[in-house]
Amino acid sequence: MEESGSAGGGGSDSSTSGSGGAQQRELERMAEVLVTGEQLRLRLHEEKVIKDRRHHLKTYPNCFVAKELIDWLIEHKEASDRETAIKLMQKLADRGIIHHVCDEHKEFKDVKLFYRFRKDDGTFPLDNEVKAFMRGQRLYEKLMSPENTLLQPREEEGVKYERTFMASEFLDWLVQEGEATTRKEAEQLCHRLMEHGIIQHVSNKHPFVDSNLLYQFRMNFRRRRRLMELLNEKSPSSQEAHDSPFCLRKQSHDNRKSTSFMSVSPSKEIKIVSAVRRSSMSSCGSSGYFSSSPTLSSSPPVLCNPKSVLKRPVTSEELLTPGAPYARKTFTIVGDAVGWGFVVRGSKPCHIQAVDPSGPAAAAGMKVCQFVVSVNGLNVLHVDYRTVSNLILTGPRTIVMEVMEELEC
Repeated sequence: MEESGSAGGGGSDSSTSGSGGAQQRELERMAEVLVTGEQLRLRLHEEKVIKDRRHHLKTYPNCFVAKELIDWLIEHKEASDRETAIKLMQKLADRGIIHHVCDEHKEFKDVKLFYRFRKDDGTFPLDNEVKAFMRGQRLYEKLMSPENTLLQPREEEGVKYERTFMASEFLDWLVQEGEATTRKEAEQLCHRLMEHGIIQHVSNKHPFVDSNLLYQFRMNFRRRRRLMELLNEKSPSSQEAHDSPFCLRKQSHDNRKSTSFMSVSPSKEIKIVSAVRRSSMSSCGSSGYFSSSPTLSSSPPVLCNPKSVLKRPVTSEELLTPGAPYARKTFTIVGDAVGWGFVVRGSKPCHIQAVDPSGPAAAAGMKVCQFVVSVNGLNVLHVDYRTVSNLILTGPRTIVMEVMEELEC
C-alpha cells in the first residue's frame, strides 16, 4: 500500500512530500522501538532479571547485568548470538530507553555492568513525540477494553475497514472519559495524534475533522514484538495484518542454513515448508496463506499450506448437534518468545490448520483438524479465522481455547 506524503493531500511539492514521508517513517520506527522496549522491560521484571543489586556496598534498584541479559536473550531465542544481542540492546540505548546506571558507558557491553530502563528510574526523556505516543497508547488500551465498543468494522466509500472509529463519536468519547474538557480540546488532541502518526484516516485521504469520516490507529500496541524487528531498517507497515498471529517455528537442523517449518498433517506425515523463522501470516484467498519475514526483506513471500487440512466442510450446526461424533477439549497455551505454535484457518467454524510439533500448542495437546469453539471464554463458532486471530493477538500471553475433535470410529 502506498503512503501519502501529506495527510491532507494536494498542493505540496515533491521535496516537502518526501521530507514529510521520511519524518513519518522515523516516527513509526520510534514508536515500534518504544513498544518493543516496554514489552521487554515488563518481561524482564516478570522473570526477575530486573531487580535491586548491590555493588561496593551500594544498592542499585531495578537494574540488570548486561552479560546476564545477553544470556537470557539467547536462551529465550530473542537473539541468535551474543553479537546480535549486543546490537539489539544498543538500539534501545541509542533511543534512550536503557542506560548504564552511572551513565559512564554509552555503548552496551557484554560484561558485568549494571544497566537500567529509564522508565524504571524516571529519567526517560518526555519530548513531544514521546508524550504523544504515550497518550495514544493509553487511549488505545482504553478503547481495546472488553466493555468498549467504539472500535468497529465499518465501510467507507464501499470499502470495509477493521477497528475503525467515527471522528464525531471519538470526540464525544474523549470528553466523556475526561481526556479532554471540550470538543475543541478533543479535536486538537486528535490533530496531535495524527501529526505524530498515531491515528490516520482509513484511506489516508483526509486530515482529522469532526465528521462521520472513519479513522484508525496506525499500529497495534498489543502485538507482541520480537527484538529482532529492531534490526529491520524498514518501518513496519502501518496497516498491520489482522491475520493469524501464530507462526510455526524453525527446525533446529542448522540455524544458519535451514529455513523450514514443520507442518503436521492429519496422516502424521511431516511436510517441510520453505519459509523464514518468525513469519507473519496473511491470507491468500480463503484457503492458503503467505509466510514472509519481517526481518529479512530479501526473502520473497512463500506460498505454503494452500489447501485446507479438513477432509470435508463442517458447519457449526453439525458440531452442536446432540450425539454428534465430536468431543470437547480445553487447552491452556502459554505463548513463548516465538509465538503460540499453531495456525488457525476457516470460517464458521474455524479449524486448526497446522501445529508446530515442538511448540506450546502441541505441548498442550492441540492437533490439526480440531474446531475452535471458544477463546478465553468467548464463543467463536460463528466467526472467521481473522476474528479469532485478532482476539488472541490483542489478548494476554496465556490463552484458554476450547476445541471440538472428531471421535475416531
